[in-house]
Amino acid sequence: MAVDPGVIGTELPPVELTVDAGRLRFFAKATGAPVPVGAAPAVPPTFLYSIEFEQPDPFAWLTGIGVDLRHLLHGEQSFVYHSVAHAGETLVAASRIADVYTRKGGAMEFIVKDTTVSRADGSPVADLRTVAVVRDPGAAR
Repeated sequence: MAVDPGVIGTELPPVELTVDAGRLRFFAKATGAPVPVGAAPAVPPTFLYSIEFEQPDPFAWLTGIGVDLRHLLHGEQSFVYHSVAHAGETLVAASRIADVYTRKGGAMEFIVKDTTVSRADGSPVADLRTVAVVRDPGAAR
């Protein structure tokens, strides 16, 4: 099923997370990164991607636009950093669907989601871009 390009510009509900040191230690252990230390350790740069998973159904935005998750691939992730976040800060991830396009004669569909991560006071932390790829199982290979 093709995703309707009319979803471009759709804003998703923001996700808020107060970062705690224990969560950062767990993230470091899971990713093999050095364990952050100090009273208010710095948030590892790629941790910001995980903020949106702090909701009951982090893939609802995809299923809501008709994506069959059995055919979903994570295509690309990029980050533009503005400042370093630390444990104890509340971060807000606000996302919007930025683009939808197809390749290979419709065999692959791409959904681009842009996310702005800021502190609760609105000061910018980072901009993230996620590209999800949906393979059409019926398309010729």
